[in-house]
Amino acid sequence: MKKIATLLLLFISMAARVSAQEQPDTKQLADNFFERYEYFNALKIYKRLAEKSNPDGLIVERVADCYRLMGDYNNAEEWYGKTIGYAEIEPIDHFYYAEILLRNKKFTEAKEQYKHYYQQEDKVQLALKLASVDSAQKWIKEPEKAYTIHNQQKLNSKYSDWGLSHWGPDKYVFTSDRKASNSKKDTYYRNGDGYFNVYKDENDVVTLFDLKTKGNKLFDSKYHVGPMIFTNTGDTAYITITTTVPHKQLPTDVKTPDNTQKLYTRRLELLVATKVKGQWASFKSFPYNNLAEYSVGNAALSGDGKTIYFTSDMPGGEGKTDIWYCAKNSNGDWDQPVNCGKNINTKEDESFPTIMGNLLYFSSNGLPGMGGLDIFRAKGEKASWGKAINLKYPINSTSDDFYFIANNKTGGYLSSNREGGLGNDDIYSFDYNGPAENSLPGDEQDSDRANITSANGIYKNKDLASSKPNTKVASPQPVTALLTLHKNESIILNNIYYDLNKWNIRPDAAAELRKLAVILKQRPNIRLEVSSYTDSRAPSAYNLILSQKRAMAAVNYLVELGIPRARLVPKGYGDTHLLNNCTKGEYCTEEQHQINRRTEVRIISE
Repeated sequence: MKKIATLLLLFISMAARVSAQEQPDTKQLADNFFERYEYFNALKIYKRLAEKSNPDGLIVERVADCYRLMGDYNNAEEWYGKTIGYAEIEPIDHFYYAEILLRNKKFTEAKEQYKHYYQQEDKVQLALKLASVDSAQKWIKEPEKAYTIHNQQKLNSKYSDWGLSHWGPDKYVFTSDRKASNSKKDTYYRNGDGYFNVYKDENDVVTLFDLKTKGNKLFDSKYHVGPMIFTNTGDTAYITITTTVPHKQLPTDVKTPDNTQKLYTRRLELLVATKVKGQWASFKSFPYNNLAEYSVGNAALSGDGKTIYFTSDMPGGEGKTDIWYCAKNSNGDWDQPVNCGKNINTKEDESFPTIMGNLLYFSSNGLPGMGGLDIFRAKGEKASWGKAINLKYPINSTSDDFYFIANNKTGGYLSSNREGGLGNDDIYSFDYNGPAENSLPGDEQDSDRANITSANGIYKNKDLASSKPNTKVASPQPVTALLTLHKNESIILNNIYYDLNKWNIRPDAAAELRKLAVILKQRPNIRLEVSSYTDSRAPSAYNLILSQKRAMAAVNYLVELGIPRARLVPKGYGDTHLLNNCTKGEYCTEEQHQINRRTEVRIISE
């Protein structure tokens, strides 16, 4: 399971007895394994206890947790179904059950479990989760027909195979936890499989990628290795590993409540590898590894090699794991890490960056999608990115979809643990079969938002009194259109938009309000209604209050610019008068929802 080495970016490797104690009972032994992330060992004991008559609900819950954390979603669904029948279980189990039901395409049941978990207390998150269920259903029924997906059976095994990267023009490397032997020392007890390592594919022959690490104090290949990427010259590589430094050099993170275990974390670090006499034998630490505090891994290089992107849970990010970058300075060293920003990162997990020209492909479970990790695309560079676009089905699925690379304009590869694969994670190729003038998934023009934000000025719309959502936005008019605006005509102010669940005036909105203030000073006798709206998500009563706050914020800003308050009437309309078909229950992209979070003005007297 790639989540071990990428989403959590943690690896708790061992437990030491702190003092001589009595032998633990059977449940305590299972609990010890569970606390050490040894779910494979814990499951065997918990399941034996759960199969007794009248088992404890907490034991049943632990069986479900082990199956989920090992990536066995069918058994996890069965056991969470049993778990929620016990009164003593945690509310979070309803959330886990919902996530697994969504993954297994049981959409109605997933919605019910999401509703049970959130219980209307977090209406925004509930709306997002329900939208994910709706979008998954819709996109599966209406797939992007230009793309076909193929399981790369020559690369995949019954284990976890993922993270395919180019190694020269016609060779590839990828990451796999297929076991090199049947020895117990090669068993990773989180899931019972092997440790991740890097494999190469040359002429359809898969072999272990040879890294000369024996005796190396920095890197001895004892734990997880991979993914691995190369510079264009092919003589330098960046490898993600679970650190192998002695445990005495790592801080203790956790002591269990009964003081029987001392746990420490083996975090991920990024190594720079170079060839020595034709062998990959020289390894250096990436300068911003910090094994005591956070992990760094999953690197991607820009085409010119002057920018490196990576995943980290270092302080200062937006959420759990974020995508960061470093720029190469004139000395050839990497500058300090910079976060890629809120258009990419969320409060949840973002990881697996890959770069193709000015396109960043990455995976997220914090942006609207189909469930699990979805692959997104954004245009830009460094910390300046456009909105992230979901690549939809069949590129994405209700499972985890990640590590997207493009060969050219006609295809590429991705990794996924979707149903129908050979193992836990599999490598898939995709073909693009659409019109030649189009490009890869997600390269299509952004929807309505692209048209709105590309023009300067103010938009005229006389149809806002209708309760039927409009499917098109009126053509843009220049900013001077207000000088000829008649009574009761409404205009949409360009770029007067709001972030989700916010009413503060953004810098782009402030610029447009300053333009409006100039015009109002040219026509000192008019009174305006300043109308604000929300998108359709969240309850309508809540949206009405939010929109009034937005209208008041716009009015207050105009007053600060010298416009008398008596000339301005703030009015919130909530989620009425939508400008597109993004009604309640209908999946829309963030760009489409953004169109409806707007402010308009209407002359009410002169």
